[in-house]
Amino acid sequence: MNKFYTLLFFLLFTALSFAQIRGKVTAKSGEILPYVSILVANTYNGSSSNDLGNYEINIREKGKYTLIFQSLGYKTKKVTIDVVAFPHQLDIELEDENFTLDEVVISNQENPANAIIKKAIASKKINSAKTDKFKADFYSRGIFRVKDMPKKIMGVEVGDFDGTLDSTRTGILYLSETVSKIIYQKPDKIKEEIIASKVSGNDNGFSFNTASETDYDFYDNYVDFNINMVSPIANNAFNYYKYKLEGSFYDDNNNQINKIKVIAKRDKEPVFEGYIYIVEDSWAIYAVDLEVLGYRAQQPIMEKMTITQNYNYNTQTKMWVKNLQTLDFSAGIFGIQFTGKFTHVFSNYEFKDAFEKKTFSREIATFATDSNKKEDSYWDTYRPVPLTEEEVADYKKKDSIQTIRKSIVYLDSIDAKGNKFKVGKILTGYTYTNTFKKTRFNYEGLLNIGSLGFNTVQGWNFGTGFSFRKYDESTGKSSAASVNFNYGVAEDRLRVIGAFSHRFNTKNYASFSISGGSKAEQFNSNEPIINIVNSVSTLFFKDNYMKLYNKEFLQFVYGQEVVNGIYASAKVEYSARKPLFNTTDYVLIKNNKEYTSNNPLAPNDYSTPAFSKHNLVKATIGTRIRFAQDYITRPDGKMNIPNSKYPTLSLAYEKGLAGSEDRYNYDLIAGTVSYRTTIGNKGDFGINIKGGKFFNAENIAFMDYKHFNGNQTHVGLTGNYLNSFNLMPYYTHSTNDAYFEFHAEHNFKGYIMNKIPLLNQLQWNLIIGAHQAATPDYKPYQEFTVGFDNVGFGKFRVFRVDYVRSYQGGFQADGIIVGFKFGGLLD
Repeated sequence: MNKFYTLLFFLLFTALSFAQIRGKVTAKSGEILPYVSILVANTYNGSSSNDLGNYEINIREKGKYTLIFQSLGYKTKKVTIDVVAFPHQLDIELEDENFTLDEVVISNQENPANAIIKKAIASKKINSAKTDKFKADFYSRGIFRVKDMPKKIMGVEVGDFDGTLDSTRTGILYLSETVSKIIYQKPDKIKEEIIASKVSGNDNGFSFNTASETDYDFYDNYVDFNINMVSPIANNAFNYYKYKLEGSFYDDNNNQINKIKVIAKRDKEPVFEGYIYIVEDSWAIYAVDLEVLGYRAQQPIMEKMTITQNYNYNTQTKMWVKNLQTLDFSAGIFGIQFTGKFTHVFSNYEFKDAFEKKTFSREIATFATDSNKKEDSYWDTYRPVPLTEEEVADYKKKDSIQTIRKSIVYLDSIDAKGNKFKVGKILTGYTYTNTFKKTRFNYEGLLNIGSLGFNTVQGWNFGTGFSFRKYDESTGKSSAASVNFNYGVAEDRLRVIGAFSHRFNTKNYASFSISGGSKAEQFNSNEPIINIVNSVSTLFFKDNYMKLYNKEFLQFVYGQEVVNGIYASAKVEYSARKPLFNTTDYVLIKNNKEYTSNNPLAPNDYSTPAFSKHNLVKATIGTRIRFAQDYITRPDGKMNIPNSKYPTLSLAYEKGLAGSEDRYNYDLIAGTVSYRTTIGNKGDFGINIKGGKFFNAENIAFMDYKHFNGNQTHVGLTGNYLNSFNLMPYYTHSTNDAYFEFHAEHNFKGYIMNKIPLLNQLQWNLIIGAHQAATPDYKPYQEFTVGFDNVGFGKFRVFRVDYVRSYQGGFQADGIIVGFKFGGLLD
């Protein structure tokens, strides 16, 4: 009997939870009105209509309510209703707003829009402070669609994403929702508990939609959209915008609202265009409706993003508070078109004068237990913006597909299709996957083009390999084993390396690896010259910069995050080192120049090795410290978020011991400080400082020296210009004593170039840099650079070009460095 009453109570409670006022919002013309802000008067309980104009307001009790309907371009409507039964249907028609514009006499008087914007700028600190500390409920929904997906991209066949795409190659790639409670204090303190998370087609998934990623505050001078966009009411806004007062209207509380058109002065600047609505007298923001063009935000793939924000006025608190925000974007590349929308609803605000000291911590978001297991009834109750038919269909379709996909029969059938073996795969490579057991085996093939290279020690060399991986997303555990082969034709030698690694979790990322075998390794283990660049410079220009020695080794590495922000690691390696010599003088384009020897200390001595054959054990302990690192705790792992306000510090102690001769043993203490920051809208500044000191190292082997990452090829492919030099020879400044290394550069992100007529059409970013290396044996080496980033055309901006001058006790050399950014399409 008790169970009966328990069930009855649950059903009654559920019925109350479902209590709703719902309906549809249209214009007088019958046009559907999406994203209308709906609020219960004198509360912060609100929602929004969806793409089809449907809305729902959740209330707990019957009685009289006054609802406020607000949409840009339409008159605000206030409706009082008496709710006697649930659900209560209330369809609303909104009338077009009547904008009035007093006659403006064209004279020496100031543009009326300018006067309003100046007052908004002068008052923004006060208006921002009114809502600088609060608790609130937060809802987020994100949807990502693809249109016109080609069947092939650059010759590679593209599937239908497991049934996601329909016959027109269109479909929803991603749909997710989040319900959370947030505590926020400007400018950047936040604590979020995610109560519910839902990802279409993944009942074990966790949405990435968090409140910390939605803070677009136009009261700030800059709004972060990949780069800092200038707010229309920034302190320096008049340097970037022109304004036009298009009219005024009065809301239901008799507040005069001014509609101001925001016009960019220069097209290529990081600026918005559209409308900002300012309240007369208080000069607070009433709404924003602004566009971000992809090239202005230096996001080549994105075509346009529209951000809208609606603020509601509470007559009791006398405050304008943001309750609705939407971001609608379109993008495209390689003939593929993408669209997406993010909807954010803020409700049930509770404003505070102050928070207790321990309210905030470095943990900025957590997920409640079983947050991804909420039933549909929960979402029907707490979802403030109703789903569209398309979204409902996507959830149903992908939930059904997921049930099938999880079955062994289905997974085996899918794997069987991809696991088919053909004789040609002996040459091209083969992958075998068991999705149900979460394992993958890979064979790289005999024609592994990526491994093909040429150097004067091995001649033509190529490789292949086998690898096996087992993973578990829910626990973060993964294991991998591999064997790789490399064969040098000219020296007729096969080298083999085996490795095994295991990650225990994604909470503290504890992991270890063990590897061993034989390899031809560069004297600088950072490998400053990559295989393809060395092959081209050697075969075409007889510049054989890569210097190698033979290493047979056994290595063990362990690392984990000890506490938040501090990662520690330890490495022990035994190695047997043996010198190598050139074995070939082959070249594609013949000239009279001779190859240098494989001895980096004596490039013209072809018989003397750089070192004597020996053995050594190297033990290293190190730590990386990210000060004030924020993080998100997810059930499937910990997401670390570096804090850009502070530098990253790395420290290491390395000891060479058990050498075949005592002279090979040594001690080294080293440290690195790196820091990157964005300076308003003036670009990104980065700095990297390294230093160290050897002890008892007078006669150590050359590969154990400190080697600076040089470059003699005039090609920049490292992607990290704060870790290398542009013109420094690879081994001329190597040291076994003290050293100091300094790199700094500033990317203006268009701050200067965008203001220069004609040149601003290029959309290039000016970059300046400085580099220095100092050791006791040499005068300081210095480089100064000036160049351009974001070089290219259209959406393909993958190049960087620098002019470099080097000095060491006077001018040494100059040159042009051409770099290629592999991630340039997405920057």
